[in-house]
Amino acid sequence: MATSLAPHRSEVRVSATPDPRQRRRSRLRRRIADNALAYAFLAAGILCFAYFSWYPLVRGITLSFQQDNLITDPEWVGLTNYHHLFADPLFWTAWRNTAEFTGIALVLGYAVPLVIAVLLNELRHFKGFFRIAVYLPVMLPPIVCVMLWQYFYDPGQGLFNTLLRGAHLPTSQWVQSPHMAMISLVLVSTWANMGGATLMYLAALQSIPGDLYEAAELDGAGLWARLRHVTLPQMRFVMLVLLLLQIISTMQVFIEPFQLTGFTNPSTITVMTLIYRYAFAVNNDFGLAAAMSVLLFAVLAVFAACYLRLTRDSSDQG
Repeated sequence: MATSLAPHRSEVRVSATPDPRQRRRSRLRRRIADNALAYAFLAAGILCFAYFSWYPLVRGITLSFQQDNLITDPEWVGLTNYHHLFADPLFWTAWRNTAEFTGIALVLGYAVPLVIAVLLNELRHFKGFFRIAVYLPVMLPPIVCVMLWQYFYDPGQGLFNTLLRGAHLPTSQWVQSPHMAMISLVLVSTWANMGGATLMYLAALQSIPGDLYEAAELDGAGLWARLRHVTLPQMRFVMLVLLLLQIISTMQVFIEPFQLTGFTNPSTITVMTLIYRYAFAVNNDFGLAAAMSVLLFAVLAVFAACYLRLTRDSSDQG
């Protein structure tokens, strides 16, 4: 009787063993059920990002191959928009002015925040006040900063010309002058945006180990020697990152030339203002404006790739 029951018990044990595939499916269902809310939030974020970022990008590239004024039906024209761009003299003028603005902005807007950060780091009193004073323009809306400087640059009763007349010096037309217009725009941009870069430089300065400065002082290094052999090498990564970010930012300059000069001064027409001109001011040709935008996107993508590569290499080394 015992031997006849042994196969039956073995069969019960074998039949009760669950299938590995069923166990995997069961674990997968439990994992999905536990993370359903997280997946819902993730899907909502992806949909918003796709609708507001990816779709405009794809739509802009598609529009660059069409002739569209948003009134009539768009017409597919292939590379005609790009041919018209390269044949337009303002196209090359805008790129030249943008490169000039970026170059001058790198000289002023890249070096001035570093100098101010070094000075703030050396202060012993009123550090908080001066940091707020430097960062205050960043907290103002960009259009407010530009309108404030528009009063400064007024050729009649503007602040700068009033000071020059009080000092018995010749006045200037500032943004109306073809020689002073670009420098005037860079001064506005530098003043309005240097606060963020200054604080980033200041944070990098304060992260430098004090032992390095103490060792340099023991070796008899002065202020300039410490700056050259300790400060700048330790801040090399931050300076390079800010350089790339500033190039990307300054090549998209729009508010300063649009508000201060508009389209009256050809020496201040930039890529972004030309895009606006194509789309709204003169041509009402959104296909032509989209083609210009695609070219700007391609140029900025190169610098963005360099920035991503730099930050990725830094995180890998860290």
